Amino acid sequence: MLFPRSAALALLLLSGLPVSAPAETPAEAVAPSPGETIVLSVHAEGAQVYECKAGADGKLGWVFREPIATLLADGRTVGRHYAGPNWEHGDGSAVVGKVTASAPGATPNDIPWLKLEVISRRGNGILTGVTAVQRINTKGGKLDGVCDNAGSFASAPYSAEYVFLRKA
Repeated sequence: MLFPRSAALALLLLSGLPVSAPAETPAEAVAPSPGETIVLSVHAEGAQVYECKAGADGKLGWVFREPIATLLADGRTVGRHYAGPNWEHGDGSAVVGKVTASAPGATPNDIPWLKLEVISRRGNGILTGVTAVQRINTKGGKLDGVCDNAGSFASAPYSAEYVFLRKA
């Protein structure tokens, strides 16, 4: 005899066996909050910069230091992204963010998808009213493993989409 799906689920729930919800996708983990609208979406091409440092175990490893990227819209440079993290538009407006959500990239070599809350602003322009930034569709950027020389630097090329949001 076949049970309807709802009856099978009810039996499973009543059995006391753990039931887990489907895993959240990266897009859901960093999704806009209710009432947020897109102000600007840009493509970024650049590098994630790492420094060779000793960890708590004394072993040398690559530690993230800063991003360096060009922000592009329709194939034209419109701004830059750098340590802070800062995003600066060519019109003089800029924002600084703080990570509020993170999700793994599509492959082990991809840096995480992020949602960041804007914690400071400067200048006047398109980024003036921005309250959050998403980093999505990441490709590359990870540098893992052992390094040989403390204090040395290395970079890993990456690309991503940055979506600037404003509370409506």
